Amino acid sequence: MTNKYKSEAEAIDDFVVRYNLLKNEIGKIIVGQDEVIKNVLISIFSRGHCLLVGVPGLAKTLLISTLANSLGLSFNRIQFTPDLMPSDIIGSEILDETKNFKFIKGPLFANIILADEINRTPPKTQSALLEAMQEKTVTAAGHQYKLDNPFFVLATQNPIEQEGTYPLPEAQLDRFMFNIWVDYPTYAEELSIVKATTTDLNVQVNNVMSGEEIVFFQNLIRKLPVADNVLEYAVKLASSTRPGNENSPAMVTNYLSWGAGPRASQYLIVGAKCHAALNGKYSPDIEDVKAVAAPILRHRIVRNYKAEADGYSIEKIIQELL
Repeated sequence: MTNKYKSEAEAIDDFVVRYNLLKNEIGKIIVGQDEVIKNVLISIFSRGHCLLVGVPGLAKTLLISTLANSLGLSFNRIQFTPDLMPSDIIGSEILDETKNFKFIKGPLFANIILADEINRTPPKTQSALLEAMQEKTVTAAGHQYKLDNPFFVLATQNPIEQEGTYPLPEAQLDRFMFNIWVDYPTYAEELSIVKATTTDLNVQVNNVMSGEEIVFFQNLIRKLPVADNVLEYAVKLASSTRPGNENSPAMVTNYLSWGAGPRASQYLIVGAKCHAALNGKYSPDIEDVKAVAAPILRHRIVRNYKAEADGYSIEKIIQELL
């Protein structure tokens, strides 16, 4: 795989071509949502996980299954419910006919995991995902099992009905690289959706990339050089969200309870590298950091009551920081 390209520049150029092919394949099924698709792909090539927040019926599940098909990856959908147990997603040990314990793998053993309505399940089951997302392993009955590579968790959350939900703990939210807001389609897009989905037309999605190629491009993106001023900008941006920090403006101290941790700085740089590569650049600049800042910071900063009273949304605070 690595011998295919004469140089890293040639590999980046091919990556741009593959990315556009991927977008076209996904576009056969998903109408609009260009920004959402771009951010999901950035998180995949940055080795990150995604949280998709949006009301029901906006094709979040369809987007993820279409993505898995076009990437030629194994895909499992887990519907999170209040009675779901950790063993239901990790797997469990059973006694086989020879009276030996045998581990039966759960749905977590796939390349792409769709954790549907992740906030509907209790913390005990949510925490079973933590090890998988961070270490790419699961532990059952004292034995550790490696998960498939590449491995991504793409979770969905409904922002409206919050009755009977278990909000994700901050530690788990921090494991998600992006918090992506999925909005309603425009009038023209909705017309196209209704036309396409109310007939018997069967659209086939072609496989654009293999798992091995995804891992190669992930490693390639990590190798991109970053100028010191870009690094400094990313770290300053993340630290400026922390109340009482030397880099934070008065607005942050007034309106935020706490800000983003060091993981935000890391994701800002990795995300900027991937954003640069998708645009055919061989090194990220400050504009690339700004392009990925909102979905990275959105779920890592917490407003206080004063911000809510004064009508200061998380989006407004991020835009002022940028």
